Amino acid sequence: MATDSSRPPGASTELLHRISAIVSSDRSLDEVLKELVSLAVVGTGSDACLVYLLDQESGEAVLRASQLPHPKELGEVRLKLGEGITGWVAAHSSVVSLPARAWEDPRFKTLAALEEDAFEALLSAPLVAEGRVVGVINVHHRQPRRHTEEEIAFVTFLGQQIGGALERARLREQNARLQEEARLIQQQLEARKLVERAKGILQKRLKLSEEDAYLRLRNESRRRRRSMRELAEIIIAEEMRLRGQILD
Repeated sequence: MATDSSRPPGASTELLHRISAIVSSDRSLDEVLKELVSLAVVGTGSDACLVYLLDQESGEAVLRASQLPHPKELGEVRLKLGEGITGWVAAHSSVVSLPARAWEDPRFKTLAALEEDAFEALLSAPLVAEGRVVGVINVHHRQPRRHTEEEIAFVTFLGQQIGGALERARLREQNARLQEEARLIQQQLEARKLVERAKGILQKRLKLSEEDAYLRLRNESRRRRRSMRELAEIIIAEEMRLRGQILD
């Protein structure tokens, strides 16, 4: 069976610059993946592109982006490490090039939900971030195609770029989580200070022990269905108002 060994169109310096610009932008990960799978098709002259990301908890490769519409399959199609070409690439961090009848490769696993699995040629490369495999990119051709060195290098480059985008997205998410945790801790400290201050006011005003003042605050908070911080702020505001009246 004859194969098409022509140079893949569009793998130009301009295209590589577009890829780098997308990866370094502040777009969401899903937006970046959507753009890159489209550019992968342009740069390889292929008919479809799929991106799988490794789930850190299960270790499975999960379908996350597709150039052809797969709304029901995104996030649902999963492959274990070593399962299918995708799982093999993820497990071995190696590129696989199948120029024709890809489904005949003993590592291949057909997924009925993906029409791409019926295509002739498949080029699969790992997504790499910080030396770790974090996913897999698959490029499909409907007709037989012998992948050129340039095409393999281009898809490998895409894998590195997407891997870098994933790592940056992870760091952004981690930073956002740390900032949120710091904000909550600060709020808790502020609330604690207000409650302590309100307790002192009640102790002095009502001649209560520290424990009784706390219980009074807690019970009143439940009765009014307001947080102890809100109640403490009310008590402190009342105290400030009374002090102002006395000074006047």
